[in-house]
Amino acid sequence: MLDRLPEYIEPLHLADKRGELKGKLPLKSLDRLARMLVNDSGTISVDLFFGREGRLAKVEGHIEAILELECQNCLEAVKWPVDCNIKLGIVTSIDQANRLPEEYEPLMIEEEKILLKNIIEDEILLNLPAFPKHEHTCFVSKTDNDNLNTVVNDEPSPTRNPFSILAKLKNTGDL
Repeated sequence: MLDRLPEYIEPLHLADKRGELKGKLPLKSLDRLARMLVNDSGTISVDLFFGREGRLAKVEGHIEAILELECQNCLEAVKWPVDCNIKLGIVTSIDQANRLPEEYEPLMIEEEKILLKNIIEDEILLNLPAFPKHEHTCFVSKTDNDNLNTVVNDEPSPTRNPFSILAKLKNTGDL
Protein backbone atom coordinates (compact mmCIF):
# COMPACT_ATOMS: atom_id res chain seq x y z
CA MET A 1 0.00 0.00 0.00
CA LEU A 2 1.04 3.54 -0.62
CA ASP A 3 1.76 5.77 2.31
CA ARG A 4 0.08 8.64 0.53
CA LEU A 5 -2.98 8.88 -1.67
CA PRO A 6 -3.34 11.76 -4.13
CA GLU A 7 -5.11 14.82 -2.75
CA TYR A 8 -7.07 15.53 -5.94
CA ILE A 9 -8.38 12.98 -8.42
CA GLU A 10 -10.07 13.09 -11.83
CA PRO A 11 -12.81 10.43 -11.45
CA LEU A 12 -13.81 10.33 -15.15
CA HIS A 13 -10.17 10.06 -16.27
CA LEU A 14 -9.53 7.28 -13.72
CA ALA A 15 -12.69 5.46 -14.89
CA ASP A 16 -11.53 5.60 -18.51
CA LYS A 17 -8.12 4.16 -17.53
CA ARG A 18 -9.63 1.60 -15.09
CA GLY A 19 -7.54 3.14 -12.32
CA GLU A 20 -7.02 1.79 -8.84
CA LEU A 21 -6.18 3.70 -5.66
CA LYS A 22 -4.91 1.87 -2.59
CA GLY A 23 -3.42 3.44 0.45
CA LYS A 24 -3.94 5.02 3.83
CA LEU A 25 -5.36 8.38 4.75
CA PRO A 26 -4.76 10.02 8.17
CA LEU A 27 -7.92 10.56 10.23
CA LYS A 28 -6.87 14.09 11.19
CA SER A 29 -7.03 15.14 7.52
CA LEU A 30 -10.80 14.59 7.48
CA ASP A 31 -12.01 17.82 9.07
CA ARG A 32 -15.72 17.05 9.52
CA LEU A 33 -15.04 13.58 10.89
CA ALA A 34 -12.16 14.65 13.16
CA ARG A 35 -14.51 16.97 15.09
CA MET A 36 -16.65 13.95 16.04
CA LEU A 37 -13.75 11.81 17.27
CA VAL A 38 -12.31 11.51 20.77
CA ASN A 39 -8.93 10.71 19.25
CA ASP A 40 -8.05 11.62 15.66
CA SER A 41 -4.83 9.63 15.46
CA GLY A 42 -4.87 6.64 13.18
CA THR A 43 -5.51 5.98 9.52
CA ILE A 44 -8.19 4.84 7.13
CA SER A 45 -7.42 2.06 4.68
CA VAL A 46 -8.76 2.89 1.24
CA ASP A 47 -9.11 0.54 -1.73
CA LEU A 48 -10.93 2.07 -4.73
CA PHE A 49 -11.40 0.80 -8.29
CA PHE A 50 -12.54 3.11 -11.08
CA GLY A 51 -14.06 1.77 -14.27
CA ARG A 52 -16.92 1.84 -16.74
CA GLU A 53 -19.96 -0.35 -17.16
CA GLY A 54 -21.28 0.61 -20.58
CA ARG A 55 -21.65 4.39 -20.43
CA LEU A 56 -21.70 4.46 -16.62
CA ALA A 57 -18.47 5.64 -15.00
CA LYS A 58 -18.24 4.04 -11.58
CA VAL A 59 -16.22 3.82 -8.38
CA GLU A 60 -16.25 0.63 -6.33
CA GLY A 61 -14.17 -0.16 -3.32
CA HIS A 62 -13.74 -0.63 0.36
CA ILE A 63 -12.93 1.57 3.37
CA GLU A 64 -11.74 0.31 6.76
CA ALA A 65 -10.93 2.16 9.96
CA ILE A 66 -11.31 1.99 13.71
CA LEU A 67 -12.66 5.24 15.09
CA GLU A 68 -12.86 6.44 18.68
CA LEU A 69 -16.26 8.07 19.10
CA GLU A 70 -17.83 9.49 22.25
CA CYS A 71 -20.34 7.12 23.86
CA GLN A 72 -23.62 8.97 24.26
CA ASN A 73 -24.36 7.21 27.57
CA CYS A 74 -21.15 7.55 29.57
CA LEU A 75 -19.28 10.13 27.42
CA GLU A 76 -16.19 7.87 27.34
CA ALA A 77 -14.41 6.72 24.19
CA VAL A 78 -15.90 3.78 22.33
CA LYS A 79 -13.96 2.05 19.55
CA TRP A 80 -16.16 1.89 16.46
CA PRO A 81 -15.04 -0.27 13.53
CA VAL A 82 -15.92 1.09 10.09
CA ASP A 83 -15.98 -1.46 7.31
CA CYS A 84 -17.95 -0.19 4.34
CA ASN A 85 -18.21 -1.02 0.69
CA ILE A 86 -18.50 1.79 -1.83
CA LYS A 87 -20.49 1.63 -5.04
CA LEU A 88 -20.78 5.05 -6.68
CA GLY A 89 -21.91 6.11 -10.13
CA ILE A 90 -20.08 9.21 -11.40
CA VAL A 91 -22.64 11.73 -12.65
CA THR A 92 -22.61 15.37 -13.74
CA SER A 93 -26.35 16.14 -13.48
CA ILE A 94 -29.42 15.32 -11.41
CA ASP A 95 -30.96 13.67 -14.47
CA GLN A 96 -28.03 11.25 -14.70
CA ALA A 97 -28.28 10.58 -10.95
CA ASN A 98 -31.96 9.67 -11.31
CA ARG A 99 -31.12 7.15 -14.06
CA LEU A 100 -28.47 5.30 -12.02
CA PRO A 101 -29.07 1.61 -11.30
CA GLU A 102 -30.44 1.03 -7.79
CA GLU A 103 -27.23 -0.45 -6.39
CA TYR A 104 -25.26 2.75 -7.13
CA GLU A 105 -25.22 5.99 -5.16
CA PRO A 106 -24.47 9.15 -7.15
CA LEU A 107 -21.09 10.86 -7.00
CA MET A 108 -21.90 14.31 -8.36
CA ILE A 109 -18.92 16.03 -9.92
CA GLU A 110 -19.08 19.63 -11.06
CA GLU A 111 -15.40 20.05 -11.86
CA GLU A 112 -12.85 17.78 -13.47
CA LYS A 113 -10.77 17.42 -10.30
CA ILE A 114 -12.23 16.68 -6.86
CA LEU A 115 -10.78 16.05 -3.40
CA LEU A 116 -10.40 12.33 -2.74
CA LYS A 117 -10.77 12.85 1.01
CA ASN A 118 -14.29 14.29 0.51
CA ILE A 119 -15.50 11.06 -1.10
CA ILE A 120 -14.03 8.97 1.70
CA GLU A 121 -15.25 11.28 4.46
CA ASP A 122 -18.80 11.32 3.06
CA GLU A 123 -18.94 7.53 2.96
CA ILE A 124 -17.68 7.20 6.55
CA LEU A 125 -20.11 9.83 7.86
CA LEU A 126 -23.01 8.02 6.19
CA ASN A 127 -22.04 4.80 7.97
CA LEU A 128 -21.69 6.24 11.49
CA PRO A 129 -24.44 5.72 14.05
CA ALA A 130 -26.48 8.74 15.16
CA PHE A 131 -25.88 7.87 18.82
CA PRO A 132 -22.75 5.73 19.34
CA LYS A 133 -22.86 3.64 22.53
CA HIS A 134 -20.91 0.82 24.11
CA GLU A 135 -22.32 -2.66 23.52
CA HIS A 136 -22.47 -3.26 27.27
CA THR A 137 -24.43 -1.18 29.77
CA CYS A 138 -22.17 1.71 30.65
CA PHE A 139 -24.47 4.34 32.10
CA VAL A 140 -23.05 5.45 35.45
CA SER A 141 -25.54 6.90 37.91
CA LYS A 142 -24.18 9.66 40.09
CA THR A 143 -24.97 9.42 43.80
CA ASP A 144 -25.67 12.32 46.06
CA ASN A 145 -23.55 12.28 49.25
CA ASP A 146 -26.48 13.67 51.29
CA ASN A 147 -28.60 10.63 50.44
CA LEU A 148 -26.03 7.99 51.42
CA ASN A 149 -27.50 7.60 54.94
CA THR A 150 -31.06 7.29 53.69
CA VAL A 151 -32.77 3.98 54.48
CA VAL A 152 -34.00 2.22 51.38
CA ASN A 153 -37.58 0.99 51.61
CA ASP A 154 -38.20 -2.10 49.47
CA GLU A 155 -41.99 -1.71 49.61
CA PRO A 156 -43.47 -0.31 46.43
CA SER A 157 -44.94 3.14 46.76
CA PRO A 158 -48.69 3.32 46.23
CA THR A 159 -49.60 4.42 42.74
CA ARG A 160 -51.44 7.66 42.53
CA ASN A 161 -54.41 7.82 40.22
CA PRO A 162 -54.72 11.27 38.63
CA PHE A 163 -58.50 10.79 38.24
CA SER A 164 -59.13 9.95 41.90
CA ILE A 165 -60.53 13.42 42.52
CA LEU A 166 -63.15 12.81 39.82
CA ALA A 167 -64.19 9.58 41.54
CA LYS A 168 -64.75 11.51 44.79
CA LEU A 169 -66.88 14.08 42.98
CA LYS A 170 -68.92 11.34 41.31
CA ASN A 171 -69.69 9.73 44.69
CA THR A 172 -70.84 13.02 46.22
CA GLY A 173 -73.10 13.86 43.30
CA ASP A 174 -71.44 17.26 42.67
CA LEU A 175 -70.57 16.30 39.13
